[in-house]
Amino acid sequence: MFLKRNYEKELMDDFSIQDARIDEALNELKIVNKYLGGISTTFSGLKLLLNGENEFSVIDIGAGGSDILISLKKIFTKIEITSIDLNKRACKFLINNNASNIICADSLKIPIKNKQFDFVHASLFLHHFNENEIKKMINDFLSISEKGIIINDLRRSIPALIGIKIIALLFSKSEMFKNDGPLSVKRGFIKRDWQKILSDLRITKYSLKRKWAFRWLLVIYS
Repeated sequence: MFLKRNYEKELMDDFSIQDARIDEALNELKIVNKYLGGISTTFSGLKLLLNGENEFSVIDIGAGGSDILISLKKIFTKIEITSIDLNKRACKFLINNNASNIICADSLKIPIKNKQFDFVHASLFLHHFNENEIKKMINDFLSISEKGIIINDLRRSIPALIGIKIIALLFSKSEMFKNDGPLSVKRGFIKRDWQKILSDLRITKYSLKRKWAFRWLLVIYS
Protein backbone atom coordinates (compact mmCIF):
# COMPACT_ATOMS: atom_id res chain seq x y z
CA MET A 1 0.00 0.00 0.00
CA PHE A 2 1.18 3.53 -0.79
CA LEU A 3 0.30 6.08 1.87
CA LYS A 4 -0.18 8.94 -0.60
CA ARG A 5 -1.39 9.21 -4.18
CA ASN A 6 1.06 10.36 -6.82
CA TYR A 7 -0.01 13.36 -8.92
CA GLU A 8 2.64 13.28 -11.64
CA LYS A 9 1.07 13.67 -15.07
CA GLU A 10 1.03 10.70 -17.43
CA LEU A 11 2.03 10.87 -21.08
CA MET A 12 -1.62 10.17 -21.94
CA ASP A 13 -2.43 13.52 -20.29
CA ASP A 14 -0.28 15.38 -22.80
CA PHE A 15 -2.76 16.35 -25.51
CA SER A 16 0.01 17.61 -27.75
CA ILE A 17 0.69 13.93 -28.50
CA GLN A 18 -1.44 13.24 -31.56
CA ASP A 19 0.33 10.38 -33.29
CA ALA A 20 0.44 6.59 -33.40
CA ARG A 21 1.63 6.40 -29.78
CA ILE A 22 -1.98 6.99 -28.71
CA ASP A 23 -3.27 4.20 -30.96
CA GLU A 24 -0.59 1.80 -29.73
CA ALA A 25 -1.39 2.50 -26.06
CA LEU A 26 -5.15 2.18 -26.60
CA ASN A 27 -4.71 -1.13 -28.41
CA GLU A 28 -2.66 -2.48 -25.50
CA LEU A 29 -5.29 -1.26 -23.05
CA LYS A 30 -7.79 -3.43 -24.91
CA ILE A 31 -5.69 -6.46 -23.98
CA VAL A 32 -5.36 -5.31 -20.38
CA ASN A 33 -9.12 -4.81 -20.09
CA LYS A 34 -9.82 -8.22 -21.62
CA TYR A 35 -7.47 -10.25 -19.44
CA LEU A 36 -6.99 -8.12 -16.31
CA GLY A 37 -10.51 -7.41 -15.20
CA GLY A 38 -11.64 -4.37 -17.13
CA ILE A 39 -14.57 -6.00 -18.90
CA SER A 40 -15.59 -8.24 -16.00
CA THR A 41 -15.50 -5.37 -13.50
CA THR A 42 -17.81 -3.16 -15.56
CA PHE A 43 -20.08 -6.15 -16.25
CA SER A 44 -20.40 -6.68 -12.48
CA GLY A 45 -21.30 -3.02 -12.06
CA LEU A 46 -24.01 -3.18 -14.70
CA LYS A 47 -25.49 -6.29 -13.07
CA LEU A 48 -25.81 -4.37 -9.80
CA LEU A 49 -27.67 -1.53 -11.49
CA LEU A 50 -29.80 -3.34 -14.06
CA ASN A 51 -33.14 -4.92 -13.26
CA GLY A 52 -33.11 -7.42 -16.08
CA GLU A 53 -33.37 -4.87 -18.87
CA ASN A 54 -31.27 -5.21 -22.00
CA GLU A 55 -31.96 -1.80 -23.50
CA PHE A 56 -30.25 1.19 -21.88
CA SER A 57 -28.01 4.17 -22.61
CA VAL A 58 -24.57 4.81 -21.15
CA ILE A 59 -22.02 7.58 -21.56
CA ASP A 60 -18.39 6.47 -21.42
CA ILE A 61 -16.33 9.24 -19.79
CA GLY A 62 -12.68 9.55 -20.83
CA ALA A 63 -13.52 6.77 -23.21
CA GLY A 64 -10.20 6.05 -24.89
CA GLY A 65 -11.29 3.24 -27.19
CA SER A 66 -14.58 2.45 -25.34
CA ASP A 67 -13.47 -1.17 -25.75
CA ILE A 68 -15.07 -2.38 -22.50
CA LEU A 69 -18.58 -1.23 -23.38
CA ILE A 70 -18.20 -2.23 -27.03
CA SER A 71 -17.22 -5.74 -25.87
CA LEU A 72 -20.31 -5.89 -23.64
CA LYS A 73 -22.58 -5.29 -26.64
CA LYS A 74 -22.28 -9.04 -27.21
CA ILE A 75 -24.28 -9.47 -23.98
CA PHE A 76 -26.36 -6.29 -23.87
CA THR A 77 -27.35 -6.16 -27.51
CA LYS A 78 -29.44 -3.00 -27.23
CA ILE A 79 -26.96 -0.88 -25.30
CA GLU A 80 -26.59 2.66 -26.66
CA ILE A 81 -23.05 3.96 -26.06
CA THR A 82 -21.92 7.57 -26.19
CA SER A 83 -18.15 8.08 -25.88
CA ILE A 84 -16.58 11.32 -24.68
CA ASP A 85 -12.84 12.04 -24.80
CA LEU A 86 -10.82 15.25 -25.01
CA ASN A 87 -7.94 13.77 -27.00
CA LYS A 88 -8.63 14.26 -30.73
CA ARG A 89 -6.48 11.25 -31.62
CA ALA A 90 -8.56 9.09 -29.27
CA CYS A 91 -11.72 10.36 -30.97
CA LYS A 92 -10.26 9.31 -34.34
CA PHE A 93 -9.37 5.92 -32.80
CA LEU A 94 -13.02 5.54 -31.74
CA ILE A 95 -14.20 6.28 -35.28
CA ASN A 96 -11.74 3.76 -36.72
CA ASN A 97 -12.95 1.13 -34.26
CA ASN A 98 -16.61 1.44 -35.22
CA ALA A 99 -17.75 3.48 -32.23
CA SER A 100 -20.75 5.73 -32.69
CA ASN A 101 -22.04 8.80 -30.81
CA ILE A 102 -18.61 10.34 -30.18
CA ILE A 103 -18.17 13.64 -28.35
CA CYS A 104 -14.69 15.18 -28.44
CA ALA A 105 -14.91 17.37 -25.32
CA ASP A 106 -13.53 18.01 -21.84
CA SER A 107 -14.96 15.65 -19.22
CA LEU A 108 -14.57 18.40 -16.62
CA LYS A 109 -17.05 20.43 -18.68
CA ILE A 110 -19.45 17.78 -19.94
CA PRO A 111 -21.79 19.31 -22.56
CA ILE A 112 -24.73 17.10 -21.58
CA LYS A 113 -28.24 17.95 -20.41
CA ASN A 114 -29.54 16.65 -17.09
CA LYS A 115 -30.53 12.97 -16.85
CA GLN A 116 -29.81 12.29 -20.51
CA PHE A 117 -28.35 8.82 -19.91
CA ASP A 118 -29.32 5.81 -17.82
CA PHE A 119 -25.73 5.23 -16.67
CA VAL A 120 -22.36 6.93 -16.54
CA HIS A 121 -19.27 4.74 -16.98
CA ALA A 122 -15.67 5.77 -16.23
CA SER A 123 -12.92 3.17 -16.53
CA LEU A 124 -9.24 3.83 -15.73
CA PHE A 125 -10.02 7.52 -15.97
CA LEU A 126 -10.54 9.21 -12.61
CA HIS A 127 -7.03 8.37 -11.40
CA HIS A 128 -5.80 11.01 -13.87
CA PHE A 129 -7.27 13.73 -11.62
CA ASN A 130 -6.91 15.20 -8.16
CA GLU A 131 -9.58 14.79 -5.50
CA ASN A 132 -11.30 18.13 -6.10
CA GLU A 133 -11.59 17.39 -9.81
CA ILE A 134 -12.92 13.90 -9.07
CA LYS A 135 -15.59 15.29 -6.73
CA LYS A 136 -16.64 17.83 -9.35
CA MET A 137 -16.97 15.11 -11.99
CA ILE A 138 -18.92 12.74 -9.76
CA ASN A 139 -21.40 15.52 -9.04
CA ASP A 140 -21.71 16.08 -12.79
CA PHE A 141 -22.15 12.34 -13.35
CA LEU A 142 -25.02 12.30 -10.85
CA SER A 143 -26.73 15.13 -12.69
CA ILE A 144 -26.66 13.38 -16.08
CA SER A 145 -27.36 9.78 -15.03
CA GLU A 146 -30.87 8.53 -14.42
CA LYS A 147 -29.98 5.27 -12.68
CA GLY A 148 -26.37 5.24 -11.57
CA ILE A 149 -22.62 5.48 -12.06
CA ILE A 150 -20.04 2.74 -12.65
CA ILE A 151 -16.43 3.63 -11.81
CA ASN A 152 -13.82 1.01 -12.71
CA ASP A 153 -10.36 2.08 -11.57
CA LEU A 154 -7.06 1.01 -10.07
CA ARG A 155 -6.15 -0.09 -6.56
CA ARG A 156 -2.91 1.41 -5.32
CA SER A 157 -0.59 -1.22 -3.84
CA ILE A 158 2.96 -2.53 -4.02
CA PRO A 159 1.89 -5.86 -5.61
CA ALA A 160 -0.07 -3.96 -8.29
CA LEU A 161 2.97 -1.82 -9.06
CA ILE A 162 5.26 -4.84 -9.32
CA GLY A 163 2.73 -6.65 -11.50
CA ILE A 164 2.27 -3.82 -14.00
CA LYS A 165 6.03 -3.31 -14.26
CA ILE A 166 6.48 -7.00 -15.11
CA ILE A 167 3.66 -6.90 -17.68
CA ALA A 168 5.06 -3.73 -19.27
CA LEU A 169 8.57 -5.19 -19.42
CA LEU A 170 7.61 -8.58 -20.85
CA PHE A 171 4.65 -7.82 -23.09
CA SER A 172 4.35 -4.13 -23.97
CA LYS A 173 5.75 -2.55 -27.12
CA SER A 174 4.26 0.84 -26.27
CA GLU A 175 6.58 3.36 -24.63
CA MET A 176 3.52 5.25 -23.45
CA PHE A 177 2.13 2.15 -21.73
CA LYS A 178 5.50 1.37 -20.16
CA ASN A 179 5.63 4.88 -18.69
CA ASP A 180 1.98 5.32 -17.79
CA GLY A 181 1.18 1.83 -16.48
CA PRO A 182 3.26 2.02 -13.27
CA LEU A 183 2.44 5.70 -12.82
CA SER A 184 -1.28 4.92 -13.10
CA VAL A 185 -0.97 2.48 -10.20
CA LYS A 186 0.75 5.15 -8.11
CA ARG A 187 -2.13 7.49 -8.95
CA GLY A 188 -4.69 4.80 -8.11
CA PHE A 189 -6.82 4.57 -4.97
CA ILE A 190 -6.96 2.83 -1.64
CA LYS A 191 -10.28 2.30 0.15
CA ARG A 192 -9.77 5.31 2.39
CA ASP A 193 -9.43 7.61 -0.65
CA TRP A 194 -12.85 6.64 -1.98
CA GLN A 195 -14.47 6.79 1.43
CA LYS A 196 -13.20 10.35 1.93
CA ILE A 197 -14.37 11.49 -1.53
CA LEU A 198 -17.83 9.96 -1.06
CA SER A 199 -18.16 11.32 2.47
CA ASP A 200 -17.26 14.82 1.30
CA LEU A 201 -19.95 14.54 -1.38
CA ARG A 202 -22.44 13.16 1.19
CA ILE A 203 -23.03 10.12 -0.97
CA THR A 204 -24.32 7.15 1.03
CA LYS A 205 -25.97 4.95 -1.60
CA TYR A 206 -23.02 3.13 -3.14
CA SER A 207 -21.18 -0.17 -3.41
CA LEU A 208 -17.38 -0.36 -3.28
CA LYS A 209 -15.74 -3.69 -4.08
CA ARG A 210 -12.28 -5.04 -4.88
CA LYS A 211 -12.05 -6.74 -8.26
CA TRP A 212 -9.47 -8.64 -10.31
CA ALA A 213 -6.82 -7.50 -11.03
CA PHE A 214 -6.08 -4.72 -8.53
CA ARG A 215 -9.22 -2.79 -9.46
CA TRP A 216 -12.00 -1.03 -7.64
CA LEU A 217 -15.62 -1.29 -8.68
CA LEU A 218 -17.49 1.71 -7.32
CA VAL A 219 -21.20 1.78 -8.11
CA ILE A 220 -23.11 4.89 -7.10
CA TYR A 221 -26.90 4.74 -7.18
CA SER A 222 -28.66 7.83 -8.54
